[in-house]
Amino acid sequence: MRFSIIFLLPVLLFSLPGYHEPWGKDADLKYTESQPEPSPPSILGQMMLKVIYFHQTYITHVDGPRSHFKPSSSNYMKMAIEKHGFLKGYIMGCDRLMRENGDNWVYPTAIIDGKRWKIDPPE
Repeated sequence: MRFSIIFLLPVLLFSLPGYHEPWGKDADLKYTESQPEPSPPSILGQMMLKVIYFHQTYITHVDGPRSHFKPSSSNYMKMAIEKHGFLKGYIMGCDRLMRENGDNWVYPTAIIDGKRWKIDPPE
């Protein structure tokens, strides 16, 4: 009996007329987690981004697209360098390039415009 009274007492007190939530008008505020602005890439990162830009602009148009991934491996490396810096982004891009082949893919795939694309698993 005492056990139920201990737990029912706060419920009865908070349900009395005139009770206002302790946070009041602040309940309308929404919490948004702001992302820190990415720092500009290092000199090596900038040079690699220029090499990737050259590859995407000139070489891919001559040689034709061959990537089995979405996004393409060059876009993936560019995004990785911008997000993680030169060293880690370069390693991630090279890892992706080593998997760039027509072999079966053990992770999820997507069919876009009738073609099966390899999709990297989410981080």
